[in-house]
Amino acid sequence: MSESGTSGSSRGRGPQRGAGQGGGQGGRGRDGSIRNAQGRERNRGPQRGFTENAPSQRTRRADPARLVAFEVLRAVASEDAYANLVLPARIRHHGLDKRDAGFATELSYGALRGQGTYDAILARCVDRPLDELDPAILDALRIGVHQLLAMRVPAHAALDQTVGLARAVIGAGPSALINAVLRKVSAHTLEEWLELLLSTETDATTIASIRYAHPEWIVRALRQSLVAHGRSAAEIDALLEADNAAPVVNLVALPGVGSLDEALEGGATPGELVEGSALSSGGDLGRLASVRDGSTRVQDVGSQLVARAMAAVDLGGNPSGDGGAGSGGAEERWLDLCAGPGGKAALLGALARQRGAHLLANEFAPHRAKLVRQALSAVPREAWEVRTGDGREIGAEQPESFDRVLVDVPCTGLGALRRRPESRWRRTPKDLVDLGPLQRQLLKSAIDAVKPGGVVAYVTCSPHPAETTAVVSDVLRKREDLELLDAGAVLDSVSLTGHLEAGNELTAQLWPHVHHTDAMFLALIHKKA
Repeated sequence: MSESGTSGSSRGRGPQRGAGQGGGQGGRGRDGSIRNAQGRERNRGPQRGFTENAPSQRTRRADPARLVAFEVLRAVASEDAYANLVLPARIRHHGLDKRDAGFATELSYGALRGQGTYDAILARCVDRPLDELDPAILDALRIGVHQLLAMRVPAHAALDQTVGLARAVIGAGPSALINAVLRKVSAHTLEEWLELLLSTETDATTIASIRYAHPEWIVRALRQSLVAHGRSAAEIDALLEADNAAPVVNLVALPGVGSLDEALEGGATPGELVEGSALSSGGDLGRLASVRDGSTRVQDVGSQLVARAMAAVDLGGNPSGDGGAGSGGAEERWLDLCAGPGGKAALLGALARQRGAHLLANEFAPHRAKLVRQALSAVPREAWEVRTGDGREIGAEQPESFDRVLVDVPCTGLGALRRRPESRWRRTPKDLVDLGPLQRQLLKSAIDAVKPGGVVAYVTCSPHPAETTAVVSDVLRKREDLELLDAGAVLDSVSLTGHLEAGNELTAQLWPHVHHTDAMFLALIHKKA
């Protein structure tokens, strides 16, 4: 994160560009009052550290790092894009160095995560409903608020550079509005704003929603999820806070294929939860040859754990993590039923190759099936194949054909909000209702496809009971040939700690605030022979 508030000092513009240019007093009248674009006086609050520069001295171009953040927010809002896909492309397009890229990343993700809180603050500072603002103006304001309230950026630099961005990409008129509003925002710290916003609130859910920038329905859902998985509802604040922390990038070296040596030499540190993992020191991972060739991959350690757990189950009934007999033998057939975009498939393909097994990776969407092939390309071809088709049909087309099946079903993604900052504002309770039938159909197909004596790993990146325990219970209730294995014990067997405390009544749930992983759910279902 930049402390100077100006990115790109290494690009020849000087480390303090904009630092002495102040707040850009474009809305100040001759009598010293602050006026909007229509000449009306407003937003007169305590001012902190802004200089009285003439218009000719103000920043009139967009700082590249802030421009990247603005373009990411615009793509997310106008195109339903995913920030984690847009951001790297924009960083490369603008040629940002490591320092600027880090600044742009924090600014993009931080503004998206904090959107609910920032909008509540802006609503106090704008003289009209926020939905009446041009969306581009609102995105620029969110970028400015995040710099002012949550980054180590001097107030004058945050204001000057955000107004300069607005002048460059939106126009001079809107920049005057942005200048006036952000000056008012800068009158208080984030904690002071929260005190103002929450001074009359008594409902715990509303308070948590504003303080931690989560929709109220998600706060309720996550509190319910904690209790459903055997934890205390009092952990909700810690969970929401963990959702807002910038996640460390996890790496995995594909077993028998890749090596972490290059990443470790570049500053990464060995992972503490699972074998063959590392924590990245940041920067452009594409600079690593092992990442470019796919033998080392970016993958959350929670995803690594559940994939390894499926491969480690002793089909005689006892968990085994040693990779020997009983945990993936010769001529076994494995199935990744919902393989796109391919992260777990790549890890499973490498494990299957080590153990003389063969992986079929299935994906419904052709463009995602292409991503699966790319993800598996580092693994020798004889260990895997990719099928493009509806996973709900495999159970009927290839009944009792696979020894191990991973079914990582489409879900709300409530367990990965820290990595997908825009998701919390897109998802609705209706998604839970809409996804439920598909999740049950895919699990039923996986069970039909597994051999007697085999195992199905049901996985979601959501802790919500409607997507986890309820789905498993509904499907098992209709089958007498199925039983749950102790998923917590199997996870422990593949973890370096040996004691994750993730199990609850045979299923397992990982948590961001406890395990520093995505909130992955795992149920291991054994089909009796």
